[in-house]
Amino acid sequence: MLTVGLTGGIGAGKSEVSRLLVDCGAVLIDADRIAREVVQPGTPGLAAVVKAFGEEILTEDGSLDRPRLGALVFNDPEKLATLNSIVHPLVGARSRELEEAAPDDAVVVHDVPLLTENGLAPLYDVVIVVDASPDTQLDRLVRLRGMSEEDARARMAAQATREQRRAIADVVIDNDVPLDALERRVREVWADLVRRAGGTPGRNSARRARR
Repeated sequence: MLTVGLTGGIGAGKSEVSRLLVDCGAVLIDADRIAREVVQPGTPGLAAVVKAFGEEILTEDGSLDRPRLGALVFNDPEKLATLNSIVHPLVGARSRELEEAAPDDAVVVHDVPLLTENGLAPLYDVVIVVDASPDTQLDRLVRLRGMSEEDARARMAAQATREQRRAIADVVIDNDVPLDALERRVREVWADLVRRAGGTPGRNSARRARR
């Protein structure tokens, strides 16, 4: 098994790259999706979040009001740390379960938005960073996601810098390109991942030993 950490700044196009990797044959473990699952109604995760932040972070049907919770923690490092201390261990445990269930010869791609910020690079055999210029990120967030420019810039500024992400990358995928060029690049990266999964010695073994 080869474990891959996939990350990139907001608006860089990481989701498109993960989709293309799945099309190639990767097993995808999506940290954002799992983070939503572990706080579904009736879960211990949601109960812990409510205990920490109060019932006002629930909608009328008892599910988590994500916009309200996000507004509560976004500019408050202490509250954000509290939320992360609840959710991150649950996400990690579920991710490990899914990884252990994958075939022995699988290329398992962990889609982790905050991989750089949380110092998670050593957990993976290979780290892929999807890279795009800040102008491209801003355009996608405003034009495709409907964010205000102010909100988009604030969310970009809250993440690691482009340079910090590239510094922990084994592979960089440039996504300032048309879709057909991106598809070609992902196919090239996939061929390299398959080669690495075939037992190439060296760095992969050293990283796995540190897990």
